Order: sequence, then structure tokens, then C-alpha cells
Amino acid sequence: MWKSLAVAILRFKYVLFALLLGLTAFFGWHASKVRLGYEFARAIPTDNPKYLAYERFKKVFGESGGLMVIGVQTDHFFDAGFFNDYVQLQRDLKKIKGMEGVLSVPAAVDLKRAEESERLQALPIFRDTVLSQAQIDSGKAIFLGLPFYKGLLYNPETKSWLMAVTTNNELFNSTERTAVIDSVLKVTDAFEAKHKVDLRMSGLPLIRTILSDRIKNEMRYFLIGSVLLSALILLLFFRSFSAMLLSLAVVGIGVVWSVGFLQLMGYKLSILTALIPPLIVVIGIPNCIYFLNKFHTSYRETGDKRAAMIDMVSKMGIVTLFCNITAAIGFAVFGLTRSAILKEFGIVAGTKSMLPPPKPRHMLYLNNQRLQRWLGRLESWSLNHRKVIFGVTAVVLVISVIGILQLKSVGYIVDDVPKKDKIYTDLKFFEQNFGGVMPLEIVIDTKKKYGVTRNLQNLIKIDSLVQYLDSRPYIGRPLTLTEGLKFAKQAFFEGDSSFYIMPGENDLLALKPYLSQNNDSAANRGGNAGKGFTKLVSSFMDKDRQEARISVTMQDVGSEQLPFILDSIQTRAEQIFNRDSIEALTASAAEKAEHKDDSTWGKR
Repeated sequence: MWKSLAVAILRFKYVLFALLLGLTAFFGWHASKVRLGYEFARAIPTDNPKYLAYERFKKVFGESGGLMVIGVQTDHFFDAGFFNDYVQLQRDLKKIKGMEGVLSVPAAVDLKRAEESERLQALPIFRDTVLSQAQIDSGKAIFLGLPFYKGLLYNPETKSWLMAVTTNNELFNSTERTAVIDSVLKVTDAFEAKHKVDLRMSGLPLIRTILSDRIKNEMRYFLIGSVLLSALILLLFFRSFSAMLLSLAVVGIGVVWSVGFLQLMGYKLSILTALIPPLIVVIGIPNCIYFLNKFHTSYRETGDKRAAMIDMVSKMGIVTLFCNITAAIGFAVFGLTRSAILKEFGIVAGTKSMLPPPKPRHMLYLNNQRLQRWLGRLESWSLNHRKVIFGVTAVVLVISVIGILQLKSVGYIVDDVPKKDKIYTDLKFFEQNFGGVMPLEIVIDTKKKYGVTRNLQNLIKIDSLVQYLDSRPYIGRPLTLTEGLKFAKQAFFEGDSSFYIMPGENDLLALKPYLSQNNDSAANRGGNAGKGFTKLVSSFMDKDRQEARISVTMQDVGSEQLPFILDSIQTRAEQIFNRDSIEALTASAAEKAEHKDDSTWGKR
């Protein structure tokens, strides 16, 4: 069979070569159109319950933009020079395309009770202008008297201050995100240089952009490095530029075909698919060596190019085919035929059949005495020392199995980043001072329409769960409906911070007219600063007031610990609520919990 196939390849070599060139041109044209993927990698199937639950969450509560945070640790935050420049930093960030909103100390609002209109007015604490030291000190006293912002925008123990910037999801899923992050860094670098402080920056939009750009560059270097190293090995082994160039040409065709096939399948280059070109090079070079070595050996024995090529295909074809089938099975997880070109030994043979017969200098490596001695020793050991070889192999196998059993598959958002890298150190800064930056959403379903707002016990239970979350060291300050009600109660009692507590039944009755949608809308039409307070509170409920959400940020605890943390939250929630009335969801955390054995979760 293999001999007949070799004869057929030689007979139709010009047709096959033309077909090869045509298909390579076809795949090359498609390869030129392949694009990088910037969207979140979908780590779990679309029919997975966690994925369906998250999709429902987005439908009910909407999809908020990504969150990027900027922190600074200083004792001079409220000094006039520093504070005014911080306000200017906020303005500059707002001007950057893709920045949709900024929450910071200068942008903080205070709630004021308006008796005549029975509404709560959201008034800015600091005016958006250059402030004197006296004005800043006055606003500082008001701001520090609002427990709502403690742990959210500042940490009084460590003198750390936070600015949260919401980003446009659509823009950060496109090629423009690199330019946006560059603009942000230009603004923050200027602030750092002026005040000699270290601004800490983190958040998924920033981490995704920086890491994906690094990976893109590393993949380019890896591909170039693999080609250069392979060329050097080929040149040292064959001592022939023609053999080296031919092998690289064959591998290059494989790379073009694989990338073109990506485009044909409708895929984009991701952190995984970008590995295909280097893998083609690494896997393809040994195949070229097998064919060339066999061809040269046969030609030296027969002196007939045609006979040597038939012998090469008939002897090495089946071997190479099964070697590449094994490799293809190993990489089948990619779902792509990245090894297909390497299994096409007929194309390799057909290409080489149009070259002139090898000259004696092309086969000098076959007379390499040192190489022959090493090959002879290997042959002697394999034939005469089988017991030793099997024994050593068994010991190595046992040690390897023991090592495999001790491996733990743990994934982190920044697990590929050195511990001294700014991305890592900045992330740890926010984890130590604000509980982390990774988003987690929790949904409480009361199973009854208006069950959130018309049942005080449900609100008390929600607040109980919030207190539990706030006590966890790996979770940041929770935000939900009850925190807004506490803020409203404090405003109702003239801003006294001692009233920042969960309202009782009588308090809710008194607050009811102040939380009316109609009054809030009227306030907004009247030019009230900021978004309506009621609208902000309502964003933590669905339209039927049946479900409430708790939004928190958490530390990058890794895929091993995350499922246990979510289970602990679930257990505590079931102690407070009915077993079927709560569900933990998140754009990243629940998905990572499903894939605790997948070390690539969260990366782009």
C-alpha cells in the first residue's frame, strides 16, 4: 500500500505540487484575515447551570461595565495641592474614551433631607472646582462622618484612598482597549511624577489588557525563537542550507494552513490557539528530519533518487503518520487540526521529489563518526542490557506517577505574573486594604412579588448576610439595598452617623415618601446633582421587587479555595433564608468555581 502510494505521488508530483501551492495560497489569504480575540474566554459550556444562571442575572439586573480601581496611600490626601490635583486626575480620566463613570472621594455625595418636598437630595460634598484648604477641610469632616464610604473609598487604618472607574465593556472587548489603557497610564504617570507617590492600579479591564498584550508579544517571540532554534539544529545536523530551508518551508506551510483554518472555522486567536504556530514548528521539524535522513540513507545505498524516495515513503510514511496521530490526539482538546499538515507525508515527499538528487556533501553527516558511535552505543544498550533499561524505566515511571499524584491544579488571575511585578503587587495592595477587586454577585430570591420591600424580616436577613460577608477577610465591602437604606436613615436623622443602622418598621414608614420614585424623578428633573438616590437603591432589586442582589469584590483566592468559599456563603445563606431562596452568581467567580481544575480560567 505504502509503496503504491509513493509511486502515485511521484507520478502526479506536478499536480500535487500545484495543488499544494493553490491550497497554501488559499489558506494564506484566510490567515491574513485572522484576528485576535478580546472577549472573555467562555470557560464553561453554555448549557451549564452556572452559565444559564449568570445569563439570567444579566437579563434581570443588566450588565454593568468593568471596574478599574486606582489607589493611593498617603497622609496628605486632603492637603489642598494634592486634593485639587486628584480632582483634576478624576476629570482627565473621565475624558478618556471608554471611561463611563468615576466614583471617588471628590465625587462623593451626601444625602440631605428636604422637608418641604419630602425627598432626599444627593448633594456633592466637594464642589467641582479648585478648592481652598478651608473648603477641603469642611468637606473632609462631612465625608468622614458618612460610614457608607468607609471601606469602600477609603481605609482609615492604612490611610488608603480608592478611585473606582467603570469602563465600557464593548470597547474593552476590542482592539481599542490597549490605547485606552495607555491613555490612562499616561495620566496616572504624570500624577505620580508630580507628587512622588505610587498610584496602585488594578481591576479586570486593566489586568486583561496588560496580560493579553504581554502574551501576544511572548507568542511572537516564541514563534520566532522556535523557528531560529529549529533552523540552527537542522543546520548543525544536516550541514546543508538546502535541507534546512526545505524543512522550514514545509513547516511554514503547516503554520499557514493552521492559522488559515482558524479563520475558516470562525475562531479568533486566543491564549490557547496562539500556541498552534509554535507547536506546528516544534512538532514538524522532527518529521522533516525523519524523512530527510531516511531519504539520504536510501540514496547512499541505491544511488537512485526515485528508488530512495519510494523507500522513504514506504518505510517512514506509516511511522510518521502514527507519530502525528498520537500528537494530534494529544492536542485534540484544541478542536483544531493543527497537526494535520504534519501527517501529510505524501505532500512532503511530493515536494522533495522535484529537487535534484542530493550531492555527496549533503550526506556528509551520515559519516559523522561521533554520531555513529553514539548510535552504536544506544543500539548495543537496547539489545544487550534490557533488564537494566526496563528497571531504570520502571523506577522513573514510579517516581513520575508519585509526582503526578502530588500535583495540584490551582489557577489565579495573575498566577503567571512574577511576585515583584506591578500587576501582582498592586492587586495585593487592594486585597490588603479593600478586600480585593474580583467581582462577586449574590442574588436573594424571596419567591414573592414585592417580597424584598414589603417584608422587614427579609431586609433584616439580607443585612445579616451582608454582615457575614463583611466579616470575611477575603471579601471587600458589600453593597446592597440595605446599605442604601442605612444611608437614607442617617440622612433622615440630620446626618448623625450613629443612625447608620438598619431601619426598623417605623423608620421605613417614615422614609417611604422620601424613597418615592416620583419624588426622586422630580429631583432629577430639577437638576439634583448625581443620579437619583432611589434609582441607585433600586438597581439592587429586580423590577418586581422579588429579588435582591449583593455586590461585593473579593480577593484572587484561586480556583482551589473559591468553591469552598462559595459553599460557605451558601451554607450561611441557607441558615438565614430558606434553602431554595438564595443563589450565588458572578461573572468570574462562579465560573471559576466550576473550573477549579482548569488552570487557565480568567486569562485572556
